[in-house]
Amino acid sequence: MILLDTHVWIWYLSNPTLLSEKAFQTLEQARTKEGICISCISTWEFFMLVQKKRLILSVDETVWIRQAEGLKFFRFIPVDNEIARLSVQLPDIHPDPADRIILATARILGATLITKDERLWNYPHVTSLW
Repeated sequence: MILLDTHVWIWYLSNPTLLSEKAFQTLEQARTKEGICISCISTWEFFMLVQKKRLILSVDETVWIRQAEGLKFFRFIPVDNEIARLSVQLPDIHPDPADRIILATARILGATLITKDERLWNYPHVTSLW
């Protein structure tokens, strides 16, 4: 099982050339097998990026999300109480609350996290790749 960091999810759908070859191949394999997990906090981050104009889309952001939700190989993982608890208890590895939630989600799912964020690679209880 794999979980995507927010930027990987956006790049995979919008500009997959930004992904490493290893990340892209892993995603292509996962979409036909076990599927690809995305934390719902990534949807929040997505809308924040659009609002702050750090992400410019060629379609309305609501349309983009609806299209992503319609892809059968994506599984959106809600932020439940266990994920919230674990995200607070993580060692001080990353100050960003959204990234802490993504790490906690990967740990609880036992998923490999695909991320370019080197700060997340050092967390010993989650396997990550780029």
